[in-house]
Amino acid sequence: MPNDRMLSLLGLARRAGKVQMGHDPVLESLRRGRARLVVLASDLSPHTAKGILFAARQEEIPIYTLSHSMEELSAAVGKHTGAVAVEDSGFARKLETFCTDR
Repeated sequence: MPNDRMLSLLGLARRAGKVQMGHDPVLESLRRGRARLVVLASDLSPHTAKGILFAARQEEIPIYTLSHSMEELSAAVGKHTGAVAVEDSGFARKLETFCTDR
């Protein structure tokens, strides 16, 4: 249930223009210090996840892996993706309330 609300909130953040989606945009957001939270789909490839996880840990940005697939995450944000960087502190704080692990 929390993940469903999380997907809805991610969709709202996307419509507000407060997220970056996809491997390269997420890495760029992390490197530029804009990301406040990183969300990964449960079935994101380990190779893709590895680089994002490394960069997020270096920048000390919270990471949350959904129990939902890339297909479900993509439906929520309106673009095919398995990784999302939230760049707004308000959205990130609210999303973190749904996070039970990192």
